[in-house]
Amino acid sequence: MKNIYKKIACLLALGLTLASCEDYLSDIPKGSKSPTTLADYEAFLRDEYTNHRVDITGASQLLNDQYVTVASLANNRLFAANYMWDENADRIALKVSDETMYYSSYAGISTFNLIIENALSTTQATEAEQRVVWAEAKVLRAMNYFNLVNFYADTYVASSASTKLSVPLITSANINAPSKQVTIQEMYDFILNDVKEALPYLLKVSQTPLHPNLGAGYAFYARVYLQMNNYTEALKYADLALAENNKLYDWIGYYNTNKAIIDVPNSYTATTSPMGFNYVENYNYRHGITNNLSTENSIPVERAQRFETGDARFISRWKIYTVGAETYYRRTLSGFFNFGGITTVEVYLIKAECLARAGQISEALNVLNTVRKTRILPASYQDISTTDKTTALNAIFRTKNNELTNTLIPFADARRLNAEGVYKVSYTKTANGTTYTLSSDSHLWTMPFPQGATQNPGNGTITQNVAK
Repeated sequence: MKNIYKKIACLLALGLTLASCEDYLSDIPKGSKSPTTLADYEAFLRDEYTNHRVDITGASQLLNDQYVTVASLANNRLFAANYMWDENADRIALKVSDETMYYSSYAGISTFNLIIENALSTTQATEAEQRVVWAEAKVLRAMNYFNLVNFYADTYVASSASTKLSVPLITSANINAPSKQVTIQEMYDFILNDVKEALPYLLKVSQTPLHPNLGAGYAFYARVYLQMNNYTEALKYADLALAENNKLYDWIGYYNTNKAIIDVPNSYTATTSPMGFNYVENYNYRHGITNNLSTENSIPVERAQRFETGDARFISRWKIYTVGAETYYRRTLSGFFNFGGITTVEVYLIKAECLARAGQISEALNVLNTVRKTRILPASYQDISTTDKTTALNAIFRTKNNELTNTLIPFADARRLNAEGVYKVSYTKTANGTTYTLSSDSHLWTMPFPQGATQNPGNGTITQNVAK
């Protein structure tokens, strides 16, 4: 843990030199100096490569949202344990090296702590300007802690949240800052309080897509409350977020524009991802597993079968591919992907679930179908219509899982639903004649801390939240 803070200290000592993939992220202070002005500290928020990366590799593999090749399964036992749902594997022993999810998240937290500690006393800025940067750092810190607690700890359950441990909580950028592995309840209280304090100062229109605006604050609040099964508050903040931004991207239009490339048989020419910095659905942008110009994950055949027929978003992103004895759906988009931030489609589907939970089935399906009309090709589209709550919720869950694949949310949702016990999530697949199952109560749903964290916890202690 201390190494993260040493890294930040070195950055301060050597000066801040950041680069960006977009022109609007390049206006940053240069030269060797210690930060003193608000602009110096605000520039840390633009470090997209470190502070805005959400690597969920283990969760993505567990859900089989990422195709893992036969060679990778043979060479990486941890990949095999997650992807093949090996209940007997000791993932703690296999996680011998540092893990990006853990260390990148805490590196970001260190940066955000630095800003929170200093923004209100910086020079060359008004108090109102200071508060904006301070609030943005608060939201981003809360987002990182939400990711960590929903990866390395059990999901939130009100009856046990005050006794189960979550992850180390650090609120200072000091290199020797103490850490305490707080309870799940304490962590959620901290997250909610950070956002509560930030909301009055967030801008309606942010400086860049990396800076959370008011809509992002509301949307994140909705995400957190949904994870806590507080559907009333989740719906309230989903509505507030959609009042700030309710745009949905026209994936049918994207498919039609690129149809001449997409529909060529046995051709895997990439088209440009629309899910980058300027995606109309963005509240804020954060990278996923990769933090540079790249392609996304390919997916297994079984995963592809869970998409709706005529889903233009699916057709535009993956195509069946066979190489040797392996067949999977190969990715066909290239560019940037907002897999770590928050988008309007997530908030629409949070709203739909909350309405369905409240028995407002017709209203929930209207929201769901609003999303689907921008995704499902007209030849395949039919409104989903039912008066049955379970049928409606399952349709919402299916769409949400498909929309947010490669993000943390399907993993977090599955854990939440499994803990609830009504709409349990489990998977079965057959490979080489053997059937594999991921049960709803498997210990695999909680990821172990990397050994580097437990063996070198800095000024604190870390207890594993899972046996293996």
